[in-house]
Amino acid sequence: MRWALREYKAPDFAQAKFIDATDAKLCEAPMDKVAPQDFHAMSIYPEYFKIDGRWLLAKESRMDCVPVYKNEEIIVKEFRLLKKGELVVTGRTENCEDGIFVHTNGFSDTIKEAEDAFYFRQNRSRETAFSRDYDELYNVLRHDREHGKIVWVMGPAFAFDYDARNAFSRLIEAGYVHALLAGNALATHDLEAAYLRTALGQDIYTQLNQYNGHYNHLTTINQVKLRGGISSFIEAEHIDNGIIYNCVKYNIPYVLAGSIRDDGPLPPVIGDVYEAQDKMRDQVRGATTVLCMATMLHSIAVGNMTPSYRVMPDGTVRQVYFYCVDVSEFTVNKLCDRGSLAARGIITNVQDFIVTLCKGLGV
Repeated sequence: MRWALREYKAPDFAQAKFIDATDAKLCEAPMDKVAPQDFHAMSIYPEYFKIDGRWLLAKESRMDCVPVYKNEEIIVKEFRLLKKGELVVTGRTENCEDGIFVHTNGFSDTIKEAEDAFYFRQNRSRETAFSRDYDELYNVLRHDREHGKIVWVMGPAFAFDYDARNAFSRLIEAGYVHALLAGNALATHDLEAAYLRTALGQDIYTQLNQYNGHYNHLTTINQVKLRGGISSFIEAEHIDNGIIYNCVKYNIPYVLAGSIRDDGPLPPVIGDVYEAQDKMRDQVRGATTVLCMATMLHSIAVGNMTPSYRVMPDGTVRQVYFYCVDVSEFTVNKLCDRGSLAARGIITNVQDFIVTLCKGLGV
């Protein structure tokens, strides 16, 4: 059977509940960064708002933000970006009562299992079989390489392994990476691996500790600063491998968000948490597939800013595929709690995962 994206089924606006619904109530924000009382908070799902008799879809969304009516469109804004006087939709209902409709089943499977059946193993665990997930992921990535935007969210575990670094590098070369979101550690240890062949002082292939290896990541950061930045460091030190090297080589945008525990950090790391959030969301906008791997805090952050749908340039609505890959069941199920439609969890070692993924894609 030929694989295809799930078709989006828009609401039937000919139903009486849509026709009889009142317009959504708009109230002015009383001051900068403050929403009016009874503000409506967005979810991960497509949401429609009845304005002047027309049902408008919020084209870009983010959970825990507010809908603002501006220039005959619904704009979704973080509270911290609200301006005094902006028209915010108010109302806490979701089924047309306040002119608001949250469409939770636009991408539902056509085949439904019996609701009263008893099943084992409904949650994801180390015992779950993930073969079907891999098959879907191969199809999604092949499709979105040409027709979407694939965003990767990565923890530093990839930099600790020779094969994992090479596998992800091949994915970049093959066009399966359109943006990378990470922290100081991933970039630092990946560059350390390229520069000194260690990650946190361990040889990336043999895993043997090197003499004075605990200095190596600090030496790398210091050298990057001395050279004036990552690109200059790569050129001056003749770096020719790794994740960050290939991002630079193929002009893949990457955002490095800072942490209170960072060493250094590297020059591109963004220390202001809200600036980092804005830069991350800039890359999440337009994302059609998101893969979060081995980083709980970054995964949860990106999960909160990624809707379950995307309005494409031609006006069609399509599903956003969201995967969380981690050896920790807690991390995976935390993301899957956002709704089974929005997040798919794979519990495995991410270094093995990325190598398997490359083999499956034939790169």
